[in-house]
Amino acid sequence: MQLSSYLPKFLDYLNEIRGYSPQTIKTYKIALVLLIDNHEIEKTKDTIIVNIMPLRLKLSKHSKRAISTKLSAIRSFIKYIKSIHNIDISLKSAQSIKVPKTLPKPLKQNDILTILSSASVEDRLIIKMLYALGIRVSELSNLKLKDISSGWIRVEGKGSKFREIPIVLSLQNDIVSYIEEYSPKVYLLEKESKHLSDAQIRYRVSKLFKAIGVKATPHQLRHSFASDLLQEGARISDVSELLGHSSMATTQIYTKLTNSTKLKNYLKAHPLK
Repeated sequence: MQLSSYLPKFLDYLNEIRGYSPQTIKTYKIALVLLIDNHEIEKTKDTIIVNIMPLRLKLSKHSKRAISTKLSAIRSFIKYIKSIHNIDISLKSAQSIKVPKTLPKPLKQNDILTILSSASVEDRLIIKMLYALGIRVSELSNLKLKDISSGWIRVEGKGSKFREIPIVLSLQNDIVSYIEEYSPKVYLLEKESKHLSDAQIRYRVSKLFKAIGVKATPHQLRHSFASDLLQEGARISDVSELLGHSSMATTQIYTKLTNSTKLKNYLKAHPLK
């Protein structure tokens, strides 16, 4: 059995049926190319067994999180072959790895405000869209003008699921000013009639914060959106919906972050410290 023959079909399936982002598909492809080069096929009377011990050995020096991500992609691939192509196939040596949960690292509000105070119209809009709406970089990259209305934007998230997010007044004004100055035609953020890519947006964000000595990514602005809302008393169910999380359990990690911040402030302010 040649696993490689199923890879192009699986990647098309992720794109066309599951609606995964280009970056996610790229991550899956990297993991599966490694699988194709590092596995053994064992056959029983009724089942094809893919032994991934050679891959586990190759990945032994990688972080637990990196290994876990690759194993997840491999399981999805094998499940696809089994269910879509009706082949009795299973994995061997694919035990899960327990990955410790880590708190996201939001950016300091003062750093964000410093960037906004001196950024160009376009860069200012990028930072505000990510921080004021909590959207993913891929969602911003693909945001079309037709999805922006008075007071709301309609975002296509993971799995082609749509959600609506309210726009604060200052951001509405920035969007109007930007459109008047740059005259985009289809996408909000365009360059030479094409939307800005994820990589282009990441580069802009990184460069802006690097200028003030801070390492930052678009995803950290999303983290900041969530943690700052919860810090100010927003309901976790509302924040979960705004972020486009499929499960509220995913949003729970931000409550740990805000509790950690509250504890830190308490210990710093208490008279008996």
